[in-house]
Amino acid sequence: MTVHFIGAGPGAPDLLTLRGRDLIASCPVCLYAGSLVPEAILDHCPEGARIINTAAMDLDAIIAEIRTAHDAGHDVARLHSGDLSVWSAMGEQLRRLRAENIPFDVTPGVPAFAAAAAALGNELTLPGLAQSVVLTRTPGRASSMPAGETLTNFAATGATLAIHLSIQNLSRVVADLSPAYGDDCPVAVVYRASWPDQQIIRATLSTIADAVGEGISRTALILVGPALANEGFDESCLYSTDYDRRYRPQTADSPWASWSHGDD
Repeated sequence: MTVHFIGAGPGAPDLLTLRGRDLIASCPVCLYAGSLVPEAILDHCPEGARIINTAAMDLDAIIAEIRTAHDAGHDVARLHSGDLSVWSAMGEQLRRLRAENIPFDVTPGVPAFAAAAAALGNELTLPGLAQSVVLTRTPGRASSMPAGETLTNFAATGATLAIHLSIQNLSRVVADLSPAYGDDCPVAVVYRASWPDQQIIRATLSTIADAVGEGISRTALILVGPALANEGFDESCLYSTDYDRRYRPQTADSPWASWSHGDD
């Protein structure tokens, strides 16, 4: 018996890995975060599967369901939206499972920031403008922020910021970022990236609050940084005619390919 933690992606049912799909199809028990995981993904569950929406459940109740499945020898598909490595609350579940010696594994999913960048048609790391992406958030009811992880500190780097779970704090985001990035820095808000009702709002730090208005209060990602302008950047050396490609493998099966990536 294994608990399979599966990143269910940002919303579109077909933005699910083949591994994730196959694991869902093999599990007689499925626990899913119903407030964010589209029900269409549940179509992959086998006939007769026990399907449980965990949106209203606390941690004890979730672990109790997993323990019941474990005692019965039933594999569990545990679905969370996006990718499980950030803001999934997977860590506290894994801690409980480790304590009870219940086996688990993790299958990654498409993260929200990647779906948002795709919707925008943007590369977030453009040469000469930004070579880092910071995934962060503002304090909320469920989680505070460590003292050093402030928007002003991240803004000082000039990186592209992907600010999650913070659309309700948009005025604070603007106030914290404007001194470093400037009022004219491009901003994009992507509401429900990859869902049928996806919305994209492009503006600047000085105009984004008015552009968003009162209609969007959750499930939106804020992207900030010069790279969002899609102009004023250098061409990379990657495809230059005189670039030495000694570290670029000719096939994906090369031993070098396991760590070589991007413009090496």
